[in-house]
Amino acid sequence: MSLETESYAPTDINWSSRLAKITISILLGIVLFSVIVATITLGIEIYFADRIFPGVSIAGVDLSGLQRAEAATLLSEHLRFTTEGRLLLRDGDELWLAVPAEVGYFLNPEASAESAFSIGHQGGFFTRLSEQINLWYTPRDLPPVMVFDGRSAQTYLESIAEQINKPTIEAALSQNGMEIIVRSGQIGRMLDIPTTIEIIKKQFEFLLDSDLPLIVTETPPIVLDVSEQAEIAREILSAPMVLNIPNASESDPGPWTFDQETLAGMLAIQMVPSGDGARYQVGVSSTSLISFLESIAPDLSLDPVNARFYFNDDTRELDLIESATIGRVLNIEESVNFINQQLGAGKHNIELVFDLTPPEITDETTAEELGITEAVSVQSSYFFGSSSARMHNIQTASANFHGLFIAPGETFSMADVLGDVSLDTGYREALIIFGDRTIQGVGGGVCQVSTTLFRTVFFGGFPIVERYPHAYRVYYYELNSGGGVNRNLAGLDATVYVPLVDFKFTNDTQYWILMETYVNISARRLTWKFYSTSDGREVAWETSGLQNIVEPPEPLYQENPDLDRGEIEQVDWAVEGADVTVTRDVYRDGELILHDVFRTHYEPWRAVYEYGPGTKDIPTPAPTSRPEG
Repeated sequence: MSLETESYAPTDINWSSRLAKITISILLGIVLFSVIVATITLGIEIYFADRIFPGVSIAGVDLSGLQRAEAATLLSEHLRFTTEGRLLLRDGDELWLAVPAEVGYFLNPEASAESAFSIGHQGGFFTRLSEQINLWYTPRDLPPVMVFDGRSAQTYLESIAEQINKPTIEAALSQNGMEIIVRSGQIGRMLDIPTTIEIIKKQFEFLLDSDLPLIVTETPPIVLDVSEQAEIAREILSAPMVLNIPNASESDPGPWTFDQETLAGMLAIQMVPSGDGARYQVGVSSTSLISFLESIAPDLSLDPVNARFYFNDDTRELDLIESATIGRVLNIEESVNFINQQLGAGKHNIELVFDLTPPEITDETTAEELGITEAVSVQSSYFFGSSSARMHNIQTASANFHGLFIAPGETFSMADVLGDVSLDTGYREALIIFGDRTIQGVGGGVCQVSTTLFRTVFFGGFPIVERYPHAYRVYYYELNSGGGVNRNLAGLDATVYVPLVDFKFTNDTQYWILMETYVNISARRLTWKFYSTSDGREVAWETSGLQNIVEPPEPLYQENPDLDRGEIEQVDWAVEGADVTVTRDVYRDGELILHDVFRTHYEPWRAVYEYGPGTKDIPTPAPTSRPEG
């Protein structure tokens, strides 16, 4: 065993020696390679210590191996954009051509060369080495370092601004008599120099020719153009203005004409808000128009008036007597607007604007629509012994009611229809009751009409709202058709004295009432008719007759300077005083629907005589006529 161990030992020692030699050889090789690399690197560092490394360029100009001064010179020779580049500035159709240097854009060749030199020369050894090695694989093209002189750009753009900038001018419209004066407006414009400079700076980063719009701020005036309004004003003053009532009748007032000089004095030119701005408004002054229209408005107003008809007993239809009137009220505000609208459209013949109210009964209304089928109450009174003036007044007053309608539920006022009783409205002077005397006055005989209406209402069974009897008994109202006296008619009279004393009644049916009045002069008869549809009502009435009769006082004699000496004239007539009570019961289908009591007290009335100055031995003459009331 010991012999084998000794025999293998020399072999193991030889392998270890070989491995040691190989290791030493490798290490020596690495050291040698490192020395070589270090020597080469050191050589490069030394050579490029003041030179630009290969692979570095500025704006495409290769600066490899150049010293900084050489690189700056080369860049100056090749990069000529600041003097040869083109900058085209636009404002609409206006153009300005400049080179970059004119707007303060310059190349800094030294700083650009320094920028190129810095590549691979900064940082620690390994950082520099890494960057230098990368340049072999990825060359670097750097932008040039440019200098921008803001003052030069400001100066250049200010020279352009002098051609661009404009102040804002408001358009104006005014008037000098008939002349319309116009001042045109202008949009304000201001070159935005700071914003324009920033855009130029960004564009020059690419060293390319540029076509740039200038940044201009525009400030429009509130009103730019008034030519249209000026034309409207001239058109308004081109002809007289004529105002009309639409569909005017012969009785309507107007037309009203305003000549051109008057229109010029009324013309209003004013600025008014419009959307986010304003505009000129041209037209006739609202104040002037309103003042004028308010002055004529009352005369232009019409109440709606129903058509008037009579009932044709043969055809059972309504025959037209008088056409309906459409109610109207001048709409001043709308008229002012319409006048200016029409003037603005070049029209000078202009209709006023009215609010219209149609009547309830038109010319086309039928008897069926109103429920008028028959006469429901007819009454007559007589006026034998009346003067021609009294008969004229009876005709005048009763004509107001012929063909009138009373609506269902309506309370009718006689005074409202009569209106003014005067000479101006066609009445004549006749005897009337005034206070405690019968005197000559306008409208004598009207109470014949009110008494006849009262009786038509009374015997028709309609509710009576307001009724006043006469102060004393008037013989006309107790006459029958033969001219005789029917004392049972006492207490069935009614007086009306507009506007203090009225007669009113209510149509309490569901149908309209048509009233017709007929005056027969030869028969001395006034007839009043109610046409409607009967609801079956019936009237029962009673009278107490004349009670508590009081004889008239002794006659009164008084001097009248208008009479001649010895002339005597009776001016009032004696009549007994009395009390009368009239009751009325109205039934429908046997049921009492209305009960009335009319109590009348008549004063005794004495005769009155007048005589001329100096008249002696005055006899008591017989009355020459009856009092007329």
